[in-house]
Amino acid sequence: MSPFTGSAPRTPEWRHLRVTVDESGVATVTFARPEKLNALTFGAYADLRDLLAELSREKSVRALVLAGEGRGFCSGGDVDEIIGATLAMDTAQLLDFNRMTGQVVRAIRECPFPVVAALHGVAAGAGAVLALAADFRVADPSARFAFLFTKVGLSGGDMGAAYLLPRVVGLGHATRLLMLGDTVRAPEAERIGLISELTDEGRSDEAAQALAHRLAEGPALAYAQTKALLTAELDMPLAAAVEMDAATQALLMNGEDYAEFHAAFTAKRPPKWQGR
Repeated sequence: MSPFTGSAPRTPEWRHLRVTVDESGVATVTFARPEKLNALTFGAYADLRDLLAELSREKSVRALVLAGEGRGFCSGGDVDEIIGATLAMDTAQLLDFNRMTGQVVRAIRECPFPVVAALHGVAAGAGAVLALAADFRVADPSARFAFLFTKVGLSGGDMGAAYLLPRVVGLGHATRLLMLGDTVRAPEAERIGLISELTDEGRSDEAAQALAHRLAEGPALAYAQTKALLTAELDMPLAAAVEMDAATQALLMNGEDYAEFHAAFTAKRPPKWQGR
């Protein structure tokens, strides 16, 4: 993401999300409609898309936690405010909407900092895909995933799910989850690789914050390049992938963090990572 901005000022307030950034550079973005199980609205999608772009340009955030207030993470698109509204849209409007939801997933995958989803309760529909798009999924035993798109008469391949899910859990599990839309509870989700870390009951937010702070204290540029390569190389042949790895390493070997590691190792002290 380019750091250069035009005439648009920084957004002073995000009306559809709760956003905080602490002194360590950890941003916490919370879906805050607990009375609706954090169901998404058009505004929430657009805010998340624009927020991730803005944070990526500013380069002040070193890790981001995506969380949900109340009884669950996110129940997906609001039945009245999105599903009901889309029934009155024409094809061009529907295409604009569906492209926007995909842009949110791309923003999560392409932002230059790690994204940690803190999961408890339901992560359904679009909520499940947003969790899937994160780099880490930290969940407590109450967490449950449901890719519900076929249950409302739509393709299970929504928002990039048919691209991402097979790469996380394998084609067989992805076919079952996207076609049938059945609920996957935390033990099975951990077994098939859908959960990165399973915590004790009620500890997912705490564990996600701990992981985000660990990442924020680490070599930010190395993490950003690792994330970029993981995404870019999903569709590359081996020869192209190893060439991209070589070029990336050559650039990073000219960086301050690489030299700092050697200096710290020699002085027998922890490295002081600068993200450069």
